[in-house]
Amino acid sequence: MPGISNIIENFIKEMLEEAEDGIIELGRNELAEQFGCAPSQINYVLTTRFTPYKGYYIESRRGGGGYIKIVKVGIEEDEAMEDLIINAIGDSITKNKAYHIIEGLVEEEIISLREGYMMKAAIEDNALRNATKNKNKLRADILKNMLLIVMR
Repeated sequence: MPGISNIIENFIKEMLEEAEDGIIELGRNELAEQFGCAPSQINYVLTTRFTPYKGYYIESRRGGGGYIKIVKVGIEEDEAMEDLIINAIGDSITKNKAYHIIEGLVEEEIISLREGYMMKAAIEDNALRNATKNKNKLRADILKNMLLIVMR
């Protein structure tokens, strides 16, 4: 018998398949009630099974039962983007390497110059000044999420 995490994952994936645009919105507490588990179990499934590496963008809001928006982005359909997200960015990336990736995307006209400036602003050291450790890991996570949204 599959564990609760597998059941929740499969349920969410089925909902994403049925969604015309690959976007679903869920209530964290309602989903937890439906499966008879704690909302933290829903969070666990989302953070471990629906990652940018697997082509998912998660938008979450706490309070009022919590709302979750899940976007499926077909990175496996774009080998160059999949390679960029998994291999070039990885778990951690320096500011200079991230800037080079963004500049390459601008040059290839995958993103606009304005989008490039905004992406750089979001991952620059000043924007991450409150991250006391793992700044490059946080930078990688932010960059991957921005790329997933650009791909939509």
